[in-house]
Amino acid sequence: MIEKRDFYINGTWTAPATARDYNVINPSTEEPCAVISLGDQADTDAAVAAAHDAFASWAATAPAERAKLVKAILTQYEARVEEMAEAISLEMGAPIDMARGSQAPCLPWHLEGFLEAFDEVEWVRPLGPHAPNDRIAMEPIGVVGLITPWNWPMNQVTLKVIPALLAGCTIVLKPSEEAPLSSLLFAEFVHDAGVPAGVFNLVNGDGAGVGSQLSAHEDVAMISFTGSTRAGKAISKAAAETLKRVTLELGGKGANVIFADADEKAVKRGVIHCMNNTGQSCNAPTRMLVEESYYDEAVEIATQVAAATKVGPASESGRHIGPVVNKSQWDKIQGLIETGINEGARLVAGGTGLPEGVNRGYFVRPTVFADVTPGMTIEKEEIFGPVLSIMKFKDEAEAIKIANDTQYGLTNYVQSQDGARRNRMALALKSGMVEMNGQSRAQGSPFGGVKMSGRAREGGIWGIEEFLEAKAISGWDPSAG
Repeated sequence: MIEKRDFYINGTWTAPATARDYNVINPSTEEPCAVISLGDQADTDAAVAAAHDAFASWAATAPAERAKLVKAILTQYEARVEEMAEAISLEMGAPIDMARGSQAPCLPWHLEGFLEAFDEVEWVRPLGPHAPNDRIAMEPIGVVGLITPWNWPMNQVTLKVIPALLAGCTIVLKPSEEAPLSSLLFAEFVHDAGVPAGVFNLVNGDGAGVGSQLSAHEDVAMISFTGSTRAGKAISKAAAETLKRVTLELGGKGANVIFADADEKAVKRGVIHCMNNTGQSCNAPTRMLVEESYYDEAVEIATQVAAATKVGPASESGRHIGPVVNKSQWDKIQGLIETGINEGARLVAGGTGLPEGVNRGYFVRPTVFADVTPGMTIEKEEIFGPVLSIMKFKDEAEAIKIANDTQYGLTNYVQSQDGARRNRMALALKSGMVEMNGQSRAQGSPFGGVKMSGRAREGGIWGIEEFLEAKAISGWDPSAG
């Protein structure tokens, strides 16, 4: 059993003010794998106070020095990358090969992108040629509370902590209590990199406790949250009392629009993408919209791909999906699969219950529904499991209507060989991101959505500027530098 009860506050590992043990469960075995502490108000206050006291000096640090320390965090990761992969696999169930190949490498991918974008930041910039004595100064917002989820733990920690550090903010991180081990290891990276005391702090806790305390704290200038839409609404309400900035990256129900002229791997690619990370990705293409002339063939391909998708323990090497993170998620997914059946969708792969040969662990059968229609529960609600809904459409206009008829707006996908049609679709789809023909967005591209998916923009220059405020200055003397 791993014991990680301490928090990282003001540069030291600190025991909780009050003992509140919490077991971290290995979702492959349903057994405890670690014990942490859940923080209370005193712990939150101590972490915020440390960040508050460190802010003035950190904000005044030269940008080059902040970049140097961020590079040192990357050096620590590179020396301990296998530990990071193992921690992620253990805590949230990512198969070990996926943890090594996709989950852990989120840290260097985003960190390097931020460093490249950092060189483009103009800290004091002219307003324009019409106002030669005006300047806009970009300044760090202050103490920031960062609340991160369990599904892509290092992806979200890196997307928040690194730009906040580069911007000159000081930090209190509350990782998910379901997957805290990777963040505790990240705190070791920060410490060993030499980041000054108080600049980065970590307090474990749940949303109702530390999460709510950070959201309402008068000395926290900003909350950046990734998680459910329900929790995002609660955070926004709590933060309103202190008028702090709130950036939210929330749920999704991505449409993958496949036209009849799509490449031959489009359907297979879409199913694999939906099932990736056991469906636990907010940007998963969980609604497959297929042009009616290609519909029957697409359903057949999707059925075969899902049936061939293997399920296994996170500790085992191989190309398989692991468990979902916990019992409550498993129960929710089972209920939604049952609802899909009851509402008349045609089950063509998977279904309720554990996969064949499995008797423990939070494993879900890779599931595909065909003949899904607009308004069905499985078409509307984010399932957050390996469940795909397939629908047909007649033409481009109907595809756009179905795709946009959702409360979410994170990522949509388009598959077609017609470039003009792809471009029209990309502009018509109501989402923060559109990916086409299997081409991923480039490093530094902003990640975020619209509508109930929140309106954060994480990554690259946008991600850094989320932690900055613009100060308008007149009467600037250009000759003084």
